[in-house]
Amino acid sequence: MLGLIILIALQFALALFGEPFISKFIPVAGNLAIFVKAAIFAVIVWIVALVGAFALKDVNVPSERTLVAALVGALIGAGLTLVPGLIAAIPLKIPREYFPLLGAIIGYVVRRA
Repeated sequence: MLGLIILIALQFALALFGEPFISKFIPVAGNLAIFVKAAIFAVIVWIVALVGAFALKDVNVPSERTLVAALVGALIGAGLTLVPGLIAAIPLKIPREYFPLLGAIIGYVVRRA
């Protein structure tokens, strides 16, 4: 359990700080940029889980299905940012870029192994 908590913290931090380095090579503007960020977040979350499976105890090696689940979760999170009333209704002021990242991590946790 502790290994999974450490892995989730690592996924969040590395995806948040690693995404700008990757997305500067992909020129996309407008509303589609959030979907590209979602795909990048999902891949980073999966790669960190792949590396973390060898370094952390009680963490299984993720499969390709886990990558797909992380990608679906990230795309759902990115889609939620396009609904204007939904973002305004959330009492916490969460940055728009966190929704696809949280979706990718939730998708990984739901379908790990």
